Amino acid sequence: MVGNLLLRGMMVGVLAGLLAFGFATTFGEPWVEYAIAFEESASRASGAHGEAEEPEIVSRATQAGVGLFAGLVVYGAAIGGLLALAFAFANGRLGRLSPRSVAALIATLGFVAVVVVPQLKYPANPPAVGSADTIVARTELFFAMMAFSIALMAAVVMLARRFAERVGGWNAATVAGLVYVGVVAVMFAGLPDIEEIPASFSPAALWNFRIASIGVQAVLWASIGLMFGALAERASRKQGALRHAAGAAAFR
Repeated sequence: MVGNLLLRGMMVGVLAGLLAFGFATTFGEPWVEYAIAFEESASRASGAHGEAEEPEIVSRATQAGVGLFAGLVVYGAAIGGLLALAFAFANGRLGRLSPRSVAALIATLGFVAVVVVPQLKYPANPPAVGSADTIVARTELFFAMMAFSIALMAAVVMLARRFAERVGGWNAATVAGLVYVGVVAVMFAGLPDIEEIPASFSPAALWNFRIASIGVQAVLWASIGLMFGALAERASRKQGALRHAAGAAAFR
């Protein structure tokens, strides 16, 4: 059963990766090209173009094409597999929620914990923007924020489940949500800020790139949640019909 769910989740993740690739190519890549052009223009203005250029290991066309495609498909398959495992654990433990609702809830909470919260604190920057000297520190802080957010989300979900029987599902979910937001706010205040965007870089271009980055993730997570939920709902109905038929046959 879990193996079938995992396979379905990964297949759905691959399809979601294809959709995310189409979104990224349409809405994200133009701003990546803008950032690269900005860096080249700044280099020419500073006279750095006279220096020896580093050899290009992977061409820009490969990065924007095959590289982006492969990365999103593999990422989608991984997220789909993880969502399937989370669904196998949560289904039937969240009250009367249908399999489709459980899948949508898991995808929403995962999107908030993995994407929204870390990027609110350390938003994505286009390539060629930022200092290479701080890339390690920025990466460590981003993944630390992500790990903390995921752990906190898991904790508040368990908190909501524990108090649901006492105060009701909506009240428990509200309290858990407030706890999550409050602890995240404290974490935001405690972690250092990183501001390295050149003053001459277009604020509109930066904003559009960051919106596109979140949009790619939103397309991927939403697609996985909706498609996997539909498959899980269909499988649940089929199993219910088989059990009903087996029960009816036993009383003949």
